[in-house]
Amino acid sequence: MGYHTFDAERADELERAGRRYRFVSAEELLWALSLSPDDTVADLGSGTGFFTDDVAPHPGAVHAVDVQEAMHEHYREKGVPENVTLATSDVSDLPFDDDALDAAFSTMTYHEFASDDALAEIRRVLAPDGRLVVVDWASTGSGEDGPPVDERYSADEAVTALRDAGFDIEHEAVRPETFLLIATLE
Repeated sequence: MGYHTFDAERADELERAGRRYRFVSAEELLWALSLSPDDTVADLGSGTGFFTDDVAPHPGAVHAVDVQEAMHEHYREKGVPENVTLATSDVSDLPFDDDALDAAFSTMTYHEFASDDALAEIRRVLAPDGRLVVVDWASTGSGEDGPPVDERYSADEAVTALRDAGFDIEHEAVRPETFLLIATLE
């Protein structure tokens, strides 16, 4: 399914740390990813690289994946860390070899790409012991922040979709506006 992407003309809004960390902190994201220094990771829907920058110091390589080249342009202007490569791609057609990633994460973008094809593609590119971390706006939220409520998924819907795609759910947390899922390959 999936819905519209974030308007690249409003990219500066994605750099507001107080607002972004209110829904998921860098520490929580890093805990969920549980990275090693030689890991290769993809940020799915990286936007301006806000969370990519938090993750970049910890693995060996990070791929910032976004469907909008305009978001990558913003990231380039801001400055891209040395171990980060930019990939302009839809999540349903990732430019990586099979089993190429140790982990992937999506912060507030799952609702934009959620589909059977995208989840199958993520599964394809994750290594056998790979990990997927999803933090997204919950359909049970108020809608005051993030996309309209009717464009969101519930944690239960995301869990079902991930399980149907062959993932095990290692951790699930539902908060007032968001949910966090840690999924591993079966």
